Amino acid sequence: MHKHIITALVNNHSGVLTRVSGLFARRGYNIDSLAVCNTEDENYSRMTIVSQGDDMTIKQVIKQLDKLVDVIKVNELNADGAVSRELALIKIKVSPKERPEIETTCRVYKAKIIDLSPESVVAELTGDPEKIDGFLKIVKPYGIIEMVRTGLNALERGENSINDLTDYNDTI
Repeated sequence: MHKHIITALVNNHSGVLTRVSGLFARRGYNIDSLAVCNTEDENYSRMTIVSQGDDMTIKQVIKQLDKLVDVIKVNELNADGAVSRELALIKIKVSPKERPEIETTCRVYKAKIIDLSPESVVAELTGDPEKIDGFLKIVKPYGIIEMVRTGLNALERGENSINDLTDYNDTI
């Protein structure tokens, strides 16, 4: 089993997210991350779903997603053929004496310190999940007070677009 990146172009109205996530839940498939946002056209939203499974299971999920009324198009992105990033905000417990060490770590990982308080810093980090996991491993001994991650966002490389619906129904 390995991770799969599924993108879906869906109608932008209430209840769509519930139906898509419900499809996964009813079939016992776990969603590792889910990112949803409006697209350049306010009538549509884009979902980026990361899930684990064998190729056959994921193909079945894609076919079932495609049958949902509000789903316009579904794609599986090849990790090599896609650009993907995740955003994390991490609040780290740090004394003024330890602050230079955290600042150095942030520089190495190209994280930005976006908030300072007497006993903590909030770092913003963008990159692939492995980079964020590596940063978390380094700062964990200081004490992670709290954190939030967006989940993976991804776009296919090159000129292809999920918005291109030409001959889409013939490929499913």
